Amino acid sequence: MIIVTTNDLPGYRIDAVFGEVMGLTVRSRHLGAQFTASFRAMGGGELPEMTRALYESRQEVVARMVTEAEQKGANAIVATRFDTSEMGQTWTEVCAYGTAVFAIPIPEGQPGATGQSAYLTKHPPVP
Repeated sequence: MIIVTTNDLPGYRIDAVFGEVMGLTVRSRHLGAQFTASFRAMGGGELPEMTRALYESRQEVVARMVTEAEQKGANAIVATRFDTSEMGQTWTEVCAYGTAVFAIPIPEGQPGATGQSAYLTKHPPVP
């Protein structure tokens, strides 16, 4: 699955648009990690416990977004965005969303072709 933040895919023609797809999770902060992070915050710098939780949340919502896109028949997601917000004092919402599309690589010699798209038309990926 190709996932990009741009509205188009260089070297590809978007043949079908299936609409918006998203992945969402709401996480409760682990009290032990939150307690440890509170002390670390006093000294400044990164809070590894919170970084890890947010990273895992992003991976989870991307996987859910991809599953939804695949169910619609898409092979790419364009205009991908992330949104994060707090809900209450201990919950964090993480959302990924984009537009599910079916993209076809443009063959070599055609307008808009790239090295990658030319290669993929000659060597299609094996599912």
